Amino acid sequence: MPRPHSRDPHPPPSTAAPHPAPVRRDHPRLPVPPRLATGLGYDAVGTPREHGESMLDCLPRVGCVFADDRYWWWIVPSGSHIGISWPPSTPYAVGARTRDPSWTVTRPKPGTQHPRLIHSPVDGSPYTPPLPLYFLTCRLTGSSPRWSVGATE
Repeated sequence: MPRPHSRDPHPPPSTAAPHPAPVRRDHPRLPVPPRLATGLGYDAVGTPREHGESMLDCLPRVGCVFADDRYWWWIVPSGSHIGISWPPSTPYAVGARTRDPSWTVTRPKPGTQHPRLIHSPVDGSPYTPPLPLYFLTCRLTGSSPRWSVGATE
């Protein structure tokens, strides 16, 4: 008997990205400027800061970008991790909550700073298109793109 299609926003563990950061309500969310509409919700994709400038030049459109001492955080629509595997060196922060979970860091690292907004688009969308960002991060990290054919919403 075929299973009815369900609109479950969470795919089975076999199709989800293996390392999205857990959603922690006590961690601050990256603040998208209020003038930009976030009707799709938003998450953040972290890329090593040494790739940031070159990525700005390669992407067809750039939304809001935040930076700290380790990563550039690109705002993408919620669920941009469903069905694809971001490269291991590319952290994915569900809900754009970017701090390390409390069980991985006991004290703040010296010199760390909170992400700050370094790029904001002129038009009304805060999003960087996730697929060009995904393929670019795969290319820069030497990873092969991987996705699940049967992944659904």
